[in-house]
Amino acid sequence: MSLIHKTFAGLLEPALIEEIDQVATLKVFQEGDVIVDFGQYVKMMPLLLQGAIKIMRLDETEGELLLYYLEKGETCTMSIACCVGDKKSEIRALAETESTVAMVPNMYLNTWLSKYASWRNFIMNSYAERMNEMLQAVDSLAFSNMEERIESYLVEKAKLLDDRILTLTHQQIATELNTSRVVVSRLLKKLENEHKIVLLRNEIRVLV
Repeated sequence: MSLIHKTFAGLLEPALIEEIDQVATLKVFQEGDVIVDFGQYVKMMPLLLQGAIKIMRLDETEGELLLYYLEKGETCTMSIACCVGDKKSEIRALAETESTVAMVPNMYLNTWLSKYASWRNFIMNSYAERMNEMLQAVDSLAFSNMEERIESYLVEKAKLLDDRILTLTHQQIATELNTSRVVVSRLLKKLENEHKIVLLRNEIRVLV
């Protein structure tokens, strides 16, 4: 059984899974590899089979902001919108861990929408989930202070990676949360004093 069959069995119709298996190109990305970049025309829709992908947005000052993560069996709906509309990407998709992705040519997206009910449900559910995650990101920016954002970021990343010890620099956190390293370092120390984390050399142990 192929990795595509294993990932989508029970979620998509068998005939659709077989079509995906026939037309998709499997690509393996190492941690930190760019899968989709800002300003790039997206000709292939990514379906994540293994690993984790983070989706970043560019703000007005050229800073990057973390929007959400993709996990096994998910896709990036912002990439779908670019595929369908033949528009340039407004996000950057980066491999958070080593990731295997099935790249589906965009010519099949509309065909499958009319042909397979499970594909329509998959796309609509993906849009709903990503919209909810982006609203949470907006709420975090608008209503949460930076300490709360850092704590939430660390807890979510530990859950995503299934590992309470995160290999992270203060600068990496600052970049993804669009703030300064000095602010991150100060607030991480505060979280450590509150016994929510333990700071190690280039690592953070999450206790909450």
